[in-house]
Amino acid sequence: MRLPDEPDNIAQINIVPMIDVVFAILTFFIVSSLFLSKSDGVAKEELPVNLPQATTSQPQQAPSKITVTIDAKGALMVDKKAVKIDELESAVRQIMGTNESQLVVLNADKTVDHGNIVEVMDRLRKIKGIKLGIATVRP
Repeated sequence: MRLPDEPDNIAQINIVPMIDVVFAILTFFIVSSLFLSKSDGVAKEELPVNLPQATTSQPQQAPSKITVTIDAKGALMVDKKAVKIDELESAVRQIMGTNESQLVVLNADKTVDHGNIVEVMDRLRKIKGIKLGIATVRP
């Protein structure tokens, strides 16, 4: 015997469309997060640097290189690690390890005072086996 309040069909929740929506949203967030991490121009450890332009610049090939960066405010980094000017030589020597010869690329913002660049270059030249290069961009 049926009660008059009972419906003929029992209500069901169809979760298939909900699963489709959740997977679409998940895919969107995964793809967009990958794109954002790759297109982010400056990582948190790096300094933003506007390199000077040079039409005669030539790329230097080296199996490994050490990057010394000076930003517009004069902050100094060696391979994405912040250092003070007094610690520059020891930081580069530590990265060099047992290498007798090493290419060091100086990334200096085009607005950095010439005296700061010369001081960094002078300290780097004190290290035996250093080949010094200055990073530029082609116009």
